[in-house]
This record gives sequence, C-alpha cells and structure tokens, in this order.
Amino acid sequence: MSEFTIDIEKQLTKLGKDLQDFVERIVPLEDKGHDFTPVCDIIESDETFVIKLDLPGLSKKEINIALKEHVLTVKGERTEELDDSEVFRRQERSTGVFSRSFALPENVNAAETDAVFRNGVLSITMPKSDVLNDSKSIPIK
Repeated sequence: MSEFTIDIEKQLTKLGKDLQDFVERIVPLEDKGHDFTPVCDIIESDETFVIKLDLPGLSKKEINIALKEHVLTVKGERTEELDDSEVFRRQERSTGVFSRSFALPENVNAAETDAVFRNGVLSITMPKSDVLNDSKSIPIK
C-alpha cells in the first residue's frame, strides 16, 4: 500500500473515533428510565399451557411465582453491582424490578403447575383439566 492510502486509513480511523466520542458526550449512555421487562412465549397444546420467560442473570431464588384467582404473576429483580472504583461507560442491559401477570383460562389446573428454571429460561407448565384446584405459590425446580 502507498503512504497516501495508509494516511487516509489513519485519518478515517481517527475521524470515526472522534465521531464516536462526540456522540457519547451528547447521547446519554445510561438509560435508567426503563426497568427490566422479560420477554415471554406462551405455548398451548392439547394437554397444557406453557409460559417461557427469558430471565438471564437471575437465579431461581430471585424469582417469585404466585397464583391467585386464575392470575399467574412472576416477580423478581435483576441488579448489576459495581465495585466502588467502577462506573458504567455504557449500560444497555436493563435492570430493575419486574412483574409479569398472565390471566389463565378456566380449564387450567393450577395445583399441578410445574416451574423449571434452566439456562436463564423459566418454563411454567400448566396442565389443562376439568378439575380446578387453586394454588398460592409455585416452587421452582
């Protein structure tokens, strides 16, 4: 490569870094206005309803599942702890308290609801049934 081409590459790289620094000074990098809201899928088969929630970075001890009057509620909090010498330069992963509630159909047997938490995904399986039993708290396996 010629020296002219190398010089242009250096100037473009410097220009890119300068633009990034400018944007980071103007645009807030930390957005604390939005709490963590886990995304979910709801799957229905002939025998069951399954709710799957993505909860990366949480342990099952940090998640609470409750069921009252055919409303399933999943609550928890995702936090990020920094050492005293650390500060965020950019924070895009959401943190905070979350609560998701789901109205369940009448044909769900809440007493036989099963919850499993693996690899950051909470799967709640609820069998369909004609016998309706209510449950207050659902343990996570």
